[in-house]
Amino acid sequence: MALCKINTFVNVLRNNGKFTPLCKNALTPNYFKYSNPYLIGSQRWLFHESHRKSGYETELKVSNWEHLKNGFKELKQELKLFKQEIIDLIETDPLLIARPGETDLLWCFNEPNVLDKFVTTADSDHNEGFSKCSLEMSSAGRARFHGYLDVRVPKDGRIKKAGYCAMRSKRVRKSFKRPATYDWHLYNTLVLKLRGDGRSYLLNISCEGYYDITWNDIYHYVLYTRGGPYWQIAKIPLSKFVLGSKGRLQDKQTRMRFDKVTHFGIVCGDKINGRFDLEIEYIGLEFDPTHDEEFAYEMYKTDKYIVGV
Repeated sequence: MALCKINTFVNVLRNNGKFTPLCKNALTPNYFKYSNPYLIGSQRWLFHESHRKSGYETELKVSNWEHLKNGFKELKQELKLFKQEIIDLIETDPLLIARPGETDLLWCFNEPNVLDKFVTTADSDHNEGFSKCSLEMSSAGRARFHGYLDVRVPKDGRIKKAGYCAMRSKRVRKSFKRPATYDWHLYNTLVLKLRGDGRSYLLNISCEGYYDITWNDIYHYVLYTRGGPYWQIAKIPLSKFVLGSKGRLQDKQTRMRFDKVTHFGIVCGDKINGRFDLEIEYIGLEFDPTHDEEFAYEMYKTDKYIVGV
């Protein structure tokens, strides 16, 4: 009903000569400095995702000449990666089995260069809040994700909720910047060794996929930290992660594609004003033979009028 009213209003503007300037301006994208047009004139805006970041421009725009210079600077490193790929192809020694009880590390935060594989973001980066965060080495020589969470909402008439800080791994790539994915099909448990502050954090595993409808598919699970001076080891079955898209849990749940994982991230957004501090020693994977659950949530088929399919 709301969509019909909006479309009717758009048609009135288009066909009324008195409001021609208003019509042109109101239907122009980014006229009100927003990522999408504030009026929906056709259904293509409902189903087509034109930007992988949903309108959040975070990439630096450089000239072709700058791209060329940067490419020559990275050519030596890319050739080394390509050489290693050829060696791995010739050796053909894939990992066929994961030994139970052993944790295979994805990221061990014992050196500063490991932090370069992650990026941090907050709502203040897009002028949508006032939170701040950073990722750096702690006094114990481990990764320290810390900052200040602020749930104040900017008074711009557009933002309704605010308050999040996140750290996220960069996209894994092969030589010459070819996109790749993680392959976790041998494992069923995520393992983290950390020292928290008593807050709750959200673990995110992204499986972007190929089509635009899957670009925002993220699997979530809540991580509860004890706080205090002691380290804790959290073992979370991958079957417990629940599917969401743009922060909304989906009615129709599907299990994770373990061979199509693109990113891993940790988010602080528990709606509590104040400082947060999370120290991480490593993030790894483990195979637990006693855990035979494929997916913890409903996968049965339902009638179309009950769940959107």
